[in-house]
Amino acid sequence: MPRTLACPASLKGVLSARDAAAALAEGLHRWSDVDELPVADGGEGTLDVLQPVLEGEWREADVHDAFGRPRRARWLELPTGEAALEAAEAIPLDPRRLDPIAASSRGLGELILAVGRPRHLHLGLGGTANVDAGAGLLEVVDELPAPTSVACDVEVPLIDAVRLFAAQKGATAEQLPVLEARLSTLAEYADLPGAGAAGGLGGALASLGAELVPGARLVLDLLGFDAAPYDLVVTGEGTVDATTVRGKAPGEVACRCRAAGVRCVVFGGRVAQPVPDVETVVLSGDPARAREDLTELGLRLGRLGAPG
Repeated sequence: MPRTLACPASLKGVLSARDAAAALAEGLHRWSDVDELPVADGGEGTLDVLQPVLEGEWREADVHDAFGRPRRARWLELPTGEAALEAAEAIPLDPRRLDPIAASSRGLGELILAVGRPRHLHLGLGGTANVDAGAGLLEVVDELPAPTSVACDVEVPLIDAVRLFAAQKGATAEQLPVLEARLSTLAEYADLPGAGAAGGLGGALASLGAELVPGARLVLDLLGFDAAPYDLVVTGEGTVDATTVRGKAPGEVACRCRAAGVRCVVFGGRVAQPVPDVETVVLSGDPARAREDLTELGLRLGRLGAPG
């Protein structure tokens, strides 16, 4: 019987990566042996996919969100003595309040201080409300508590961050020059890949000595991703577009499958640009049908001809 791997990222605002993997597996298991390995790229949901694999213990800290409101943020204490944090746990992008001028990264600084002094710190960036070049974080953190690897959900340099992502956080055209001026305070890191992640937090953390790493690459390494044992790997996310191959988890999965000579199928609720040289499948695009779509995709792949 063929072996398949269901390893989707989250469908933001619709299904978690874990729920998406379960829905896929429901269809795939009708005709194959299935393993589930939900994936992430450093943004929202990264800790949820890491916790069961790394056997981390959930911890909580009292912090403030991007607008100064009290918030309980989770982090993972790992059996190795390391810690894993996610910026979106402290200062998430909240569609109910989009105000990049007022949003601060201070809450992430509070979360970093709360973990004490682990052996190593893994910090995921992405899905945050701020575009403050890490100014809020730097108000409370002047030294990182441990050697730090920063998983950047996009590899965009600082100079491109406002142009590409500020509008998603609510910025108007008139506000863009103000936000660009903020990021210019980290001019030394202007061309560093990942420096523009999370509103410039990548650059701020680099200034403290952190190593910026493509988020999907780091998360897949921590998960122990290996395509070789499988006949088929199915991955995807809510929207497949040009950014999918610029640091997103499904793009990294597809790249590793290609290198291993393993068939890969990438799905998207919406497909603006297919992943080059990989089977790309568009779902209905209806959030209410997301689970049903993924189960049906798993079944359909079997009907189209099981690999192996």
